[in-house]
Amino acid sequence: MDITSIFFYIFSAVMLFAAFKVITSRNPVHSALYLVLCFFQASAIWLLLQAEFLSITLILVYVGAVMVLFLFVVMMLDINIEAMRKGFWSHFPLAASIGAVLALELASVLLGGFRLTQAPVTAVMPEGQQYSNTKELGVVLYTEYLYPLEIAAVILLVAIVAAIALTLRERKDSKAQNPSDQVRVKAADRMQLVKMAPVHQPLSTEPEEGKAP
Repeated sequence: MDITSIFFYIFSAVMLFAAFKVITSRNPVHSALYLVLCFFQASAIWLLLQAEFLSITLILVYVGAVMVLFLFVVMMLDINIEAMRKGFWSHFPLAASIGAVLALELASVLLGGFRLTQAPVTAVMPEGQQYSNTKELGVVLYTEYLYPLEIAAVILLVAIVAAIALTLRERKDSKAQNPSDQVRVKAADRMQLVKMAPVHQPLSTEPEEGKAP
């Protein structure tokens, strides 16, 4: 067993442990942190498979953006754990059945890859020529899968526009300002100068003639 296989089994064991803790931890913040650990181990396994681009993308996109957003949302919502766990065991048989079906489907697909009688054929690069899997991935992505990539980009664009539209919707209980009116405002519209005498005569405190003080 070489050093690569040893690291593969170590990363796989830690990833399975983290994935198990994601679904069994009672604290949602702990579950999110265990999911971050699971992503790190998957990234390390991709790095062992010489898929540097996918490894870095997993760290930057999921760990650096998605999971940070999850942590912020979970901590700000202050989720009531006890209320969420009510009725857990009543739905457990259905959830276990669905999980078993998914596990059998994954096993039926993955077992075919372990029954290969010969090693997969890999491309041999000429001596001295640099190979970049990122470049090869880009070539395949923008040639053979160009239309699915464009469709995915349009779907993401629609999702972004929908999120902005839902955020900027007018609400009756909120006060909003018009940016265009703020840009066109002038000093004369916001401030008015009033001329006042610099000195005022003091009010007389002496009683008038014929009147009692």
